[in-house]
Formats: sequence, C-alpha cells, structure tokens
Amino acid sequence: MFNRHHHMRPICCPPNIMPTQIAPAQVSPTQEVVRTNIFNTIVPHFHPIHTTTVNRHIYHHQHFYPRTYSEVNEYYQTSQQCGNMGNPNPQCFNPQQRRFDS
Repeated sequence: MFNRHHHMRPICCPPNIMPTQIAPAQVSPTQEVVRTNIFNTIVPHFHPIHTTTVNRHIYHHQHFYPRTYSEVNEYYQTSQQCGNMGNPNPQCFNPQQRRFDS
C-alpha cells in the first residue's frame, strides 16, 4: 500500500478534545505548622539617684610689678675760637676736651 520509494507524510486530522475527567483525590499526611504569637510587656524599674554638684572656686592671686622706662637725650653745645688756617688754636683739635661727663 505504501510506496517504498516515495516518502509520504501522514495526513493529520484535528484532535478530538474530550471532556476533563476528575481523578480520585490524593491526600497527603497532615503537616504540623507552629505559629508563635509574641506579646511584649514593659515593666518599669526605678532606681533613684541624687547627685550633688560642688562648685569649688579657687582664687589664684598673681602679683605683677610693671616697670616703665624713660630716656632722656641731652644735647650740649660748645663754641671755640679755633683761629684760622695760618694761626690755629691747638686746643680746638684736642679730642679729650670734647668729652662731656655726667
């Protein structure tokens, strides 16, 4: 019936959809689930403490002796008759005579 030398494809028909069937139920063993409820309760505990603050004031006396300074400039003038180039006064050029002592 089939030709062995020719490859022929089978002819496909649309499928027939049958009604859904329900199989008998499969029951697994019961599992235990633990649900924990937590209730928080606050219990106040009072432990009184009294603190006294002592403020200690200490005075440190420091003594200072400020000193002021002053300076005085004294100026002196002398006037000598030294003569002229031809007749000089020898005392005009004596450096010891120009010194001023206090």
